[in-house]
Amino acid sequence: MSTQIAWAMVGIAGILEVCWAIGLKYTEGFTKLVPSIFTVICLALSMYLLARCSQVLPIGTTYGIWVGIGAFGAAIVGIILFNDSASPARIFFIVLLLVSIIGLKLTAE
Repeated sequence: MSTQIAWAMVGIAGILEVCWAIGLKYTEGFTKLVPSIFTVICLALSMYLLARCSQVLPIGTTYGIWVGIGAFGAAIVGIILFNDSASPARIFFIVLLLVSIIGLKLTAE
């Protein structure tokens, strides 16, 4: 697998992490079947892609970016869908998280 494909897979894995994290909200403690199945499938695919990427890319960078995408995406989706706080301080730290994700990618070996 090429490095470019591995980076694309990290991005997809991160998006899937957002999906399963948000899906948890809809499972109501895994008592609702369809959201639970969606969440588990997204979780499994996200982990699989992360495992594949880590064969090619540095694990610390790969994991950091994967977690960062998930945290950034979940925070943004939480603001949009669940009316989570969008205070200036929170937005500042969400943007700081995005800067950190970009910084990790730009400094990857």
